[in-house]
Amino acid sequence: MDAEQLKTEVARIRWFHSIPLTHGIVTPGVDRSRERLATFRLPEDLRGKTVLDIGAWDGFFSFEAERRGASRVLATDSYSWGGEGWGSKAGFELARTALGSTVDDKEIDVLDLSPDAVGVFDLVLFLGVLYHMRHPLLALERVAGVAGEQLILDTHADLLWQRRPAMAFYPNDELADDPTNWWGPNPAALIAMLRDVGFERVEVIASLPSFPRRIIRAVRHQAHRRAPLNQTLSQARIVVHARR
Repeated sequence: MDAEQLKTEVARIRWFHSIPLTHGIVTPGVDRSRERLATFRLPEDLRGKTVLDIGAWDGFFSFEAERRGASRVLATDSYSWGGEGWGSKAGFELARTALGSTVDDKEIDVLDLSPDAVGVFDLVLFLGVLYHMRHPLLALERVAGVAGEQLILDTHADLLWQRRPAMAFYPNDELADDPTNWWGPNPAALIAMLRDVGFERVEVIASLPSFPRRIIRAVRHQAHRRAPLNQTLSQARIVVHARR
């Protein structure tokens, strides 16, 4: 596919991820994919490892795992690929073709994951999905069942001031005007749930924003009428590594 043809095809798709393709073309995704990658501490060398990317969407992290040498990568999704939201599978398929990638794909819901359905993987990526799950602990049970060594989890978090395990529930579209956002667990809840489903070593590896930084973010959100000040102060994005 030449540069002009690729540009035309890219322009036809509404992208979530910003993916570097060939000919210097980068997909115009709304997600700051490269910046987020830096916070996940994905191993630089994945040679010989199998990787499962749950909720892959356009596939940025799937293709990155392949680039780092993973022997097999399986990208899965359901909601984004199934057309229920504004996303589709078109971005993933075009990026895979443009990159000459051998990443496998399977349309499957998180709650249908099992060793029989997809296998067991050395590394599982569960990025930006948990807070969209109506049944988060059940979802983590399914994810744990296909994680052989390590899980990297990224999620929205809430109730940061609460030291006991707790989760905020968002009815309707309370969080970011998105009715698919259901839960905001705090770090203690994440750690407790991951240990409950069988991970022995659990560590929050992305440092939580300092209180002054949360104040600045909260003021900005309030200015855009996105959330009340006190609510945003108690929220953050966190990354957890869990190992067997």
